[in-house]
Amino acid sequence: MTTVRYADVEVGTELPEQTYPVRRADLVRYAGASGDFNPIHWSDRVAREVGLPGVIAHGMFTMAQAGRLITDWVGDPGAVVEYGVRFSAPVVVPDDEQGTEIVVGGTVTKKLDDNQVVVAITARSAGAKVLARSTAVVRLA
Repeated sequence: MTTVRYADVEVGTELPEQTYPVRRADLVRYAGASGDFNPIHWSDRVAREVGLPGVIAHGMFTMAQAGRLITDWVGDPGAVVEYGVRFSAPVVVPDDEQGTEIVVGGTVTKKLDDNQVVVAITARSAGAKVLARSTAVVRLA
């Protein structure tokens, strides 16, 4: 595990972009873990009846995938002091073996006191921005 040191990070530091696959089986596992069995996350018919283009990933699943970028970078989930997002578009998950992907990146936008930094997070799926105003405050070594 690599330790990210506050002294080594500057405003503008980019976190290595990560790509996370999302398949229908992932949504089934997430539904079981979260208790969110809303049919828009597993039934194309229901998703289309409510105006969606198809089955979509759970918003909190999408948020968790973006959060992985931060925890993987810093190496310690306990270092995340604050994390917030706004959902800007759904992650549509096709019913095939490929599914889709969420591509996540981040940039340090501010250095704070107490070895903390603010990271702006970007998340896209199928070319669409799926999270907006996504930021994390992280305490570094």
